[in-house]
Amino acid sequence: MATHQAAGTGTDGTGTDGAGTAAARQRTARLRRRLAAQLVFELALPLGSYYGLRAAGTGEWPAMAVGGVLLLPWIGYGIVRQRRVEAMAVFTLSLVVVGTLLTLVTGSPRVLMIRDSWLTAAIGLWILGTLLTRRPFIMTASRGIVIAKVGEAGLVAWEAKWDAEPAFRHHLRLVSAVWGAVFLLDAVLRVVLAYTLPVDAFPLLSTVLWLVLLGALLTWHNWYLTRHGLKL
Repeated sequence: MATHQAAGTGTDGTGTDGAGTAAARQRTARLRRRLAAQLVFELALPLGSYYGLRAAGTGEWPAMAVGGVLLLPWIGYGIVRQRRVEAMAVFTLSLVVVGTLLTLVTGSPRVLMIRDSWLTAAIGLWILGTLLTRRPFIMTASRGIVIAKVGEAGLVAWEAKWDAEPAFRHHLRLVSAVWGAVFLLDAVLRVVLAYTLPVDAFPLLSTVLWLVLLGALLTWHNWYLTRHGLKL
């Protein structure tokens, strides 16, 4: 019993804090692994498969279609892992199927190239639509990060600010609006690139475009939250 109590509280009374810190680190590690998996399966794998197949002599649209097909196991894994079918997963799957079929009919790889524009446009419009609700996008999207940093009790206190602090609501709505605008901007720029660039240049440059926009968005997001005292 004495050994158990020492392990639970520590000789300096910080055992509980240590356990909370360890749990927070585990949650952060899970978030990082999930992000790494997304980068591999949603960016690196489709991009690598396209240029690998092109180097092997495969045509433009079959090589591009394969990249979309490679997303299907990742989408399926997400459905199995979360044990529910999310609307975004179904929408992404529909875009892959419809884009591939339209490319078969038209014979134009550019139809497939703008597939991701529909996805980012839909996400952008959905984010902006959440501004009309009680919980804008960034409020719900940040839950996992808040829990990872301050735990469930910290999440309750953080969410309570929504009803108590008008400035808090203003900041989160503004941040959500910027996120939505950047996704819409990405959609527009992808369409422009799809119809102005050579087909073989599009996969790489569209990926670079997205990484630049996302990097700029995250940098601004971090700066804004830090400046207004919202960063945990």
